[in-house]
Amino acid sequence: MQDFAKFAALSPTAYADAGLGRDRFMNMGIREMWPRMPRIAGPAYTVSCPPGDNLMLHAAIYRAEPGAIIVVQAGDVTYALSGGNVCATAQQRGIAGFIIDGVIRDIAEVREIAFPVFARGLSPVPGQKKALGTLNQPIECGGVVVNSGDMVVADEEGIAVLPTAQQEDIWSRAKQRADKDEACTLAEWQANHRAKIERLLQDLQ
Repeated sequence: MQDFAKFAALSPTAYADAGLGRDRFMNMGIREMWPRMPRIAGPAYTVSCPPGDNLMLHAAIYRAEPGAIIVVQAGDVTYALSGGNVCATAQQRGIAGFIIDGVIRDIAEVREIAFPVFARGLSPVPGQKKALGTLNQPIECGGVVVNSGDMVVADEEGIAVLPTAQQEDIWSRAKQRADKDEACTLAEWQANHRAKIERLLQDLQ
């Protein structure tokens, strides 16, 4: 399993500060499903499910490589795409987590095993397994077009999607910015910030 720790070492806020565009961050409707969830990072394994059906997500947990994050475009927010056993199986297979533009169930079980899931909410009603969707094809999740292999970084601040071809450059810029911010004391930041705000106010008068 590859090590994606360097991507997980930086918050989505660091990637935003480094200039990653707004169109690469999922909207606020997709959020962590249990409190104090650790940050996750890994390559996207993309899934699309038709409305009311969860077959393709259930297939994906046996096909995604260890370290991957399964990212799902669901057809609705009425039927649950996964439950406790699916999450436990994914965890045993080394899947880093789920990001679902839809809903899940069995949250107590998911929380107990500490499997990271970001979704729109919960529904006790399970989806069916009667229709094909897609695996490893481009999808839209949380308003972002996601391709398999894109680097996904998710925590309580939000979900960033780094395109495969640019992920090393984006990480490098984010790391430089984070290191610079860490080296700056609060007093230095306050002085610089006040001067900047006063200059901006003066320029706008």
